[in-house]
Parts: sequence; C-alpha cells; structure tokens
Amino acid sequence: MTPAARRQVVTVLTTEHPLSVRRACRVVGLARAAWYRPPQAASVRDGPVIEALQQVVRDDGRWGFWKCFDSLRLLGHRWNHKRVWQVPPRVRRPLIAPMRTNAMWAMDFVHDALYGGRPFRTLNVLDEGNREALAIEVGTALPSERVIRVLEQLIALHGRPAARRLDNGPELTAQAFTDWCRGRRIAVHHIQQGKPTQDAFIERFNRTYREEVLDAYLFESLDEVQRLADDWLTRHNTVRPHDALGRVPPLTYLPREILPPKSTNP
Repeated sequence: MTPAARRQVVTVLTTEHPLSVRRACRVVGLARAAWYRPPQAASVRDGPVIEALQQVVRDDGRWGFWKCFDSLRLLGHRWNHKRVWQVPPRVRRPLIAPMRTNAMWAMDFVHDALYGGRPFRTLNVLDEGNREALAIEVGTALPSERVIRVLEQLIALHGRPAARRLDNGPELTAQAFTDWCRGRRIAVHHIQQGKPTQDAFIERFNRTYREEVLDAYLFESLDEVQRLADDWLTRHNTVRPHDALGRVPPLTYLPREILPPKSTNP
C-alpha cells in the first residue's frame, strides 16, 4: 500500500470510526509525522534542481545528461546523479504512425542469454511508417559508438530519417549519440520515463521477436543469434502478415523507395 493510500485509510478511520490519529496510524503502518506533514508537490520539491538545470541548458540545450550533471557540479551543486536524473521531464509525443517511410525510426534494446548463461543484447530498429524492421544487431555490449555505426549503415542503405523515437537508456542519452544526431540533423524524441506505451510500435515488435525467436531457440553463440535474427527479420518484412497493416507484410503495405547508387566518380 502506498503512503497516499495509507493516508486515505487513516482519514476514513478517524472520521467514520471512533479512532484517534495515533491508533489509526498504527493500524495502517503510517508514521504520524507523515500524516501531519502533507506530501510536497514534485514541482516544489524539485524546484531548485529544475532552476539549476534550466540555467545550464539555456545556452546549451542539446547537451546530454552527464554533461549537464558535470556542469551542475562545477557550479557547486552537490545533488547526486539519481536526484538529478529523475527531474528533467520528457515531452509526451503522440504515437501516430506516419504515412511514409523514414519519417520516424524507433529503437530499443532486448536482453537475453545464451544456453551457457552468457548474457547478450540486441539493438532493434523499426520504421514506424510501415513497421519494417530495419536491423537487429546482436552483441554482449552495445555502447553508443556501436549504435552510431549501425545507424550509419542503415542510413547508407535507406536514407536519413527525419526523427527517432527513443527511451532513456544510457546509450541513447550519451553525449556522443546526441552530438551525432545533431550533426545528422535528426530530431530525437525521447519518451517520458516509465511510459513504454509511448513507444508502443517497437514494444509490440519486441514481443513478437521474443516469442518467435528468442524464446523459440536455445543459442550456443552470438553468431547463431545473429543468423537466426537476420533470417527472421527478412520473413517479418516480406512474408509475415501484420494485423495493423491490413494483414499484409510491412513491405507489401508500404514498399520502401530504392535509393539510387552513390556515384563513385571523383
């Protein structure tokens, strides 16, 4: 039971039943100090941190979290990183599928383990316009530098997306990744913390991928995971019917434009 719920029970016990505040608090396990001291609004509690962050990002609004945090320390603020991390709000982005490819790419990580217990992750990239899976990259570690390398390869194949929808993982909020997106002129839409439904397209893809690949096989090596993931990705895009796309595969629903080959002339 949350503290707010305990306070409601204490209110009922003291107003509708002949119980003192002391006894009612003891019954529900709520400290009397918590009863007499109402919870502080988040905007008031986090006011000093928000004001300090606004001072930092006023001139450098594209800085990542750790650069902002280090700047706060240089300014003399002693909040730890967990205290600062929970404060910056993310703007809620509408989950509307665009009617063309390369308008919005979604990215997320999925965790699993080999048969021997060695953990691994996969980076999944999805085009929200036609739900086409663009890549499934397998590795034990997928830092921001490797994420950038994968995205560079995808851009060379499919062109540059207008925007990306991301969660708040450290690889996707790192300064290197933020700087790369800015250099590529790609808008970054982070979902709000604790709101996976704002990234529902790739969350649904991840579930299908887990059910049909990760949970369906025992893997001995990362190469085996990558091979099966690549085979499944091709079938997902060209064969597997998608309920939300009129029961046709992604590339049947909305074929991807083939980019002209790059000139090799000097």
